[in-house]
Amino acid sequence: MKRQRGSTGRTAGVLAAAVCAALALPGGAWAAGEDGGYAFDGGAQRVKGAVSNLDAERLKAGQSYRDTIRKSGKLYYRVDLDAKQNAYVSVVAVPKAGAKAGYSDGLKVSMQDGSGTDCGYQTVSFGSSGHARPIAAYTHRTIEPESSSCQQVGAYYVLVERTSQSDSADWELEILYLTEPGVKKTGPTALPESWASGTPQPPAGGPQRRDGGGGFHDATSLRQGEWRTDIRPGQTIYYRVPVDWGQQIFATAELGSSPVADTYVSSALTLSLLNPARGFVDSQDLTYDGDPSTLALDPERPVAFENRFASNDGTSGRRFAGWYYLSATLSPEIAKAYGDKPLPLTLRVNVTGQPKPGPEYDGDPGPFAVTDDDRDAAASGHSGPQAARSGTLQVVGVAGIGAGTVLLLGLGAWWLLARRAAGAGPTPG
Repeated sequence: MKRQRGSTGRTAGVLAAAVCAALALPGGAWAAGEDGGYAFDGGAQRVKGAVSNLDAERLKAGQSYRDTIRKSGKLYYRVDLDAKQNAYVSVVAVPKAGAKAGYSDGLKVSMQDGSGTDCGYQTVSFGSSGHARPIAAYTHRTIEPESSSCQQVGAYYVLVERTSQSDSADWELEILYLTEPGVKKTGPTALPESWASGTPQPPAGGPQRRDGGGGFHDATSLRQGEWRTDIRPGQTIYYRVPVDWGQQIFATAELGSSPVADTYVSSALTLSLLNPARGFVDSQDLTYDGDPSTLALDPERPVAFENRFASNDGTSGRRFAGWYYLSATLSPEIAKAYGDKPLPLTLRVNVTGQPKPGPEYDGDPGPFAVTDDDRDAAASGHSGPQAARSGTLQVVGVAGIGAGTVLLLGLGAWWLLARRAAGAGPTPG
């Protein structure tokens, strides 16, 4: 005697598949930053810079890396470039907390082709602050219609150097390599003679609370507005603002009053602006004596493709659309005069001008564009990982509803078929 089991067996298989589909929903994990210090990208890979360019490890576009540089160190990395795309390699140098720094101490990042020709470099120093803090610089290979240098296909070498050596400790590095597609048609390379250089009125609406992130990777998103936070002595906080083609970004920082003392502290607060490739654009300091004190970044040209052909960082850095970064550092010297408690900080951000069409890229612009999702993140205050998680959870929600529906249908089908099979009774063998 045999029992009829084909239908129930198949249905059980469908049910098992439905259960697996329901349980195998996507998930994610985001690494937390290091407590009290710079929040490195949790997805960064370890790389070891070489002392000779011919031994340099190759970097992959879109990937971030971690490394360590010694006091007198010079480190080489390799990127393989075509003759169409622009290439950007940024380096964030993170000294140990509390490290002292001389005026010329800083970071230099440069790029060379296989013949040793310099393609470009950027040097960023700590200036007159007297203390070290996370700083960032980048180098790039830019495709230029009238140039013959650094335009060829081949291996290029990125050199990272520490300028001067007041701080004897090692520095941690965060490295990011990005590529920008070429354009289908080259536009004008000359800068417009006139542009709106006046500082706009402070944004309306009053202050809103929004605390900064610990690094570029988890920078808190902002849109135009007045933003309130608190900052501790020695702390650096990070924000990001979407700025589209044709738009200008203006930013001021106000350090609130303290009831404790009236000691004069030079370079008490440093506000810096960096572009979507984490290239240095501008930086300003303010002095503090216990009374409210305000600084403003220099007004500059709107974001435009032709800016990249300028010679100064302030204009050249505004070469593409995307997330522009603001970092604020409060000097550790504040603690000596005003205690180790946080001080109130207000950032006022204006983004002026209507977005304009960008260049016709020969490919996906990637981070060098502003999307609707970016604007949503700026409105909500989501960092990059939070925005990615929010998008994933939306997909998970839809998938969860679908998986639940399939599971219920499968259970119903299994129950009906099981009843039919039971009602059919045994069959002759």
